[in-house]
Amino acid sequence: MGAVSGTKNVEFDSEVERRFAEDAEASSEVKLYVKLPRRFTVPTPLGAYNPDWALVLEVNGKNHLYFVVETKSTDMLGELSDIEQGKIACAEKHFDSTAGKHTPPARYLAPVENLSDVIARAQDQS
Repeated sequence: MGAVSGTKNVEFDSEVERRFAEDAEASSEVKLYVKLPRRFTVPTPLGAYNPDWALVLEVNGKNHLYFVVETKSTDMLGELSDIEQGKIACAEKHFDSTAGKHTPPARYLAPVENLSDVIARAQDQS
């Protein structure tokens, strides 16, 4: 059985997001995925930052919550604009600072090109 989406009609900002959602639907590792609303933001000195997705993945038999940022056509940070790189750096610090406050902690993976990248990186962090 594939994943469950937390929204009935997901609006995609790009073809990359549409493919990501299709892959999440078909994945046995993804238990739940939600396209985060624009009002969900992380404050940064560079302006508000809005991660694209929240996912619950099963990795090594355990569920983990991940926030996945900007599903771009690249997973190479250096290929993003300076502002995007700065917002990602700020979001990493934000999620690192909240790690001890939640059990299990939300993990932040960015930038992400596709679901396979998320799953591989999640397995590396387990």
